[in-house]
Amino acid sequence: METVLVTGGAGFIGSHLADRLLETGHRVIVYDNFNDFYDPSIKRDNISGAVRHSDCELVEGDIRDLDLLRKTFERCRPTVVIHLAARAGVRPSLEQPRLYQDVNCTGTLNLLEVAREFPVENFVFGSSSSVYGVNPRVPFSEDDPVDLPISPYAATKRSNELMCRTYHHLYGMKIVCLRFFTVYGPRQRPDLAIHKFTRLIDRGEPVPKYGDGTSRRDYTYIDDILQGVVAAMKAEFGFEIVNLGESETTSLSELIELIENALGKKAQIEQMPTQAGDVPITYADISKARQLLYYDPHTKMAEGIERFVDWYRSSR
Repeated sequence: METVLVTGGAGFIGSHLADRLLETGHRVIVYDNFNDFYDPSIKRDNISGAVRHSDCELVEGDIRDLDLLRKTFERCRPTVVIHLAARAGVRPSLEQPRLYQDVNCTGTLNLLEVAREFPVENFVFGSSSSVYGVNPRVPFSEDDPVDLPISPYAATKRSNELMCRTYHHLYGMKIVCLRFFTVYGPRQRPDLAIHKFTRLIDRGEPVPKYGDGTSRRDYTYIDDILQGVVAAMKAEFGFEIVNLGESETTSLSELIELIENALGKKAQIEQMPTQAGDVPITYADISKARQLLYYDPHTKMAEGIERFVDWYRSSR
């Protein structure tokens, strides 16, 4: 039985991944520190099903704790690492850049070092579309320059990609860096736009609309992201950076309208200025993912929003 260590395994993507891996016969080590970036009880709810499974173990710890990581690897001997743990969020990183540097960069280096000491077959790193910054070329290709990040969060993700490449070069580790494009679906973090807007519209509270509503995002449904992550953990190539998105874009105004339609309620818009660190568009070129990972996303936004709203209503 293959043992997979999932850092950030109690979060949105991580908990769905843990469930999927358990369903397909893997042993799963969920590694999470349950920090207070958002309510830790939400994360415990996320993994409540997984931790009852006989093939799942929960390790509560910080990726900056090198000693605990070593003990976990020595005891559990994971064959694959899927590294999703990070201090998340573009806007909060503007206020706490030192924290983001410490958690994201030190933590990732610790994991790479321990994965080298206790060799794993594959290492998958969860990167972000934020590394593209204000990219004038659309859709975004993995070959585009990414040397102009516009937030500390984006800078840490790009730094981690470079460290992953270095460890592949020096030690021959097989590593895939996945650039996620605005993932959404059941269990999405409460601070993210789709979840936040749904909650506010449902309650009849003002929805903050930053900018003129024309900014566009490539929203990717969780089931499609999982397809790409599972394929990456089985990949046989040495080092690759791969986009995972839907390869379609939705404007902020269109997003609000989709949520209104799914809820059957109108939004009360609170117009706000464009925020520092925000980019005007994200748009994934997924031709590389299709070729290397046989990635085939198929969840359209209207369908995905309907599914999210159904979950939101059932979880209240």
